[in-house]
Amino acid sequence: MSTFAIRIKPSVEAELAAASLQEARGNFYTAFLHLERAHVLGQATTSEHVRVHWRMFRFAMRNQLYGEAAGQLWRWVAAAIFTAAGIVPEGNTGGADVNGFRRMPVPKDLRQVLEAARA
Repeated sequence: MSTFAIRIKPSVEAELAAASLQEARGNFYTAFLHLERAHVLGQATTSEHVRVHWRMFRFAMRNQLYGEAAGQLWRWVAAAIFTAAGIVPEGNTGGADVNGFRRMPVPKDLRQVLEAARA
C-alpha cells in the first residue's frame, strides 16, 4: 500500500462515517454528499476508490435508487481497472449523474487534505 493510501484512508473513513450517520438520520442528500467527498479523496488509490463505489452502490440499493445503483456497478468495475493505471479525473464526485471521466473542481478543504496526504 502506498504512503498516500495510508495517509488518505482516515479521511475517507471519516467521510464514510459521516455518510452513514446522515443516512441513519434520514438526511439522504447530505449522506450522498459525504459519499461524493469520500470519492474525491479516495479516487487516487485503488482500494479506497473501489470501496467508495461499493458504498455508493449499497446506499443506492438501500434507498431504491436503481439508476444510481446501476451506474455504480460499472464505476465499481472501472475503478478497479482504471485507478491502477492512473486514469482518474481529479475532483470527479463519482455519482451516476456525472460522466465518469469528467474532471471537476476539488473543494478547498478536500484539496488541503489531499495535499497533506501527498506530502
